[in-house]
Amino acid sequence: MVFSSLLFLFYFLAAVLLLYFLVPKKLKNALLLVASLFFYAWGEPVYVVIMIAVIVADYVLGMLIQRRKDEGNIRAARVTLIVGIVLNLAILGFFKYANFLIGNLNAIPGVSIPLLDLALPIGISFYTFQSMSYVIDVYRGDVKAQRNIIAFGTYVALFPQLIAGPIVQYKTIDQQLSNRTESFDMFGDGVRRFITGLGKKVLLANTIGVVWSQISALEPGEVPVLTAWIGILAFTFQIYFDFSGYSDMAIGLGKMFGFTFLENFNYPYMSKSITEFWRRWHISLSTWFRDYVYIPLGGNRRGLPVQIRNILVVWLLTGIWHGASWNFVAWGLFFGVLLMAEKLFLLKWLEKAPGIVGRTYTMLMVILSWALFAFDSLSAGFSFIGSMFGAHGAGLFDDRSLYLLLTNGLLLFIGAVGCTNWPKRLVAKLENGVLAKRSALSTACAGVVLLAISVLSVAYLVDASYNPFLYFRF
Repeated sequence: MVFSSLLFLFYFLAAVLLLYFLVPKKLKNALLLVASLFFYAWGEPVYVVIMIAVIVADYVLGMLIQRRKDEGNIRAARVTLIVGIVLNLAILGFFKYANFLIGNLNAIPGVSIPLLDLALPIGISFYTFQSMSYVIDVYRGDVKAQRNIIAFGTYVALFPQLIAGPIVQYKTIDQQLSNRTESFDMFGDGVRRFITGLGKKVLLANTIGVVWSQISALEPGEVPVLTAWIGILAFTFQIYFDFSGYSDMAIGLGKMFGFTFLENFNYPYMSKSITEFWRRWHISLSTWFRDYVYIPLGGNRRGLPVQIRNILVVWLLTGIWHGASWNFVAWGLFFGVLLMAEKLFLLKWLEKAPGIVGRTYTMLMVILSWALFAFDSLSAGFSFIGSMFGAHGAGLFDDRSLYLLLTNGLLLFIGAVGCTNWPKRLVAKLENGVLAKRSALSTACAGVVLLAISVLSVAYLVDASYNPFLYFRF
């Protein structure tokens, strides 16, 4: 079940919201936990057992860490923490990376190990990181252990951000689990945010994604330069509207239930450096690796050589987190090298250069990275990059290139504008200008726009055959 589906919108969400506002406050977390487990079990009827096991294990480990710290037995608390980290990473590693490891071992002459017949549990990269951050935060003293297993289970399994984040650190919603207040204003903000995200996902990401699916299915040697660039630009916009739209929907759903999740995107394609890009893209993941890997390794406190090592370690892990494939490893290291170069010298130069230089450099590097990211194999990614620069001799363009440009040029333009803050600035200018003294008109206009997005999105879903979500595989 995905947010951008009629089943979720008109059945599951409607039923959960109705029940949530009918039950007394003391039962709200229990209702959300049951609903979230049902939501997950709808797509993963067997693997929901793994999620429940993670909840129970990390709840018990958190309590043990707290007890041993209260007793002054820091060494025992540290051992318990290590057990928790190893357990979470073992679960993630077994399901996500076992076949990758076996496949690489089988490349050794004489080795033939059968691959495991295991499907990747949906969202496992997200909920294991969340649950693991909890035991770490308890050990650090950032939070007290949660004594109510229902509240803790709600945190781990909460369906708005269960499947694809944002990755919510326990310390950011600790108080909200037991003391949150729902209101009409907050609910209204949540509805607006959800509809905005739904429109980004259904009307933009899905539509642009069709272009990419057509081009990526071609043989690289047959793809002219213009066709390749149309394709990779389509994927660049698709992955942004797909993932940021899903994050918007998650944040909006959280608000409907009284939760405030931190932002996950902040117009990353407007960045003037890769350093800035990763402060704006998938913010919750970057923050997680900063707080639980980069800083514990020493961050930038132990000199430049150690800092460079830490950057490469973090980005190697970031690539591996995204998927069990060498293209993701290369994708992560690509960003690690760029960030290392910016740290050493490039960032100082970019800060002095005109903004257009930084933005052009950043988008070029990001687009190249998406070519590695989009394919299941490293060779396919490099081959497509070759097509982007005419390495296969297919020419600059052909009739198909011109057809794709004519039929999708407006769509790509809308995507380019939509991933900037220009629409938001335009709305703010209208609200502060011609609509400033006409609050009723402003409200009516906003309502009409949201209604139009809702109707168009539902109409698309009624007849949709293409409705993927790219981050499901992570």
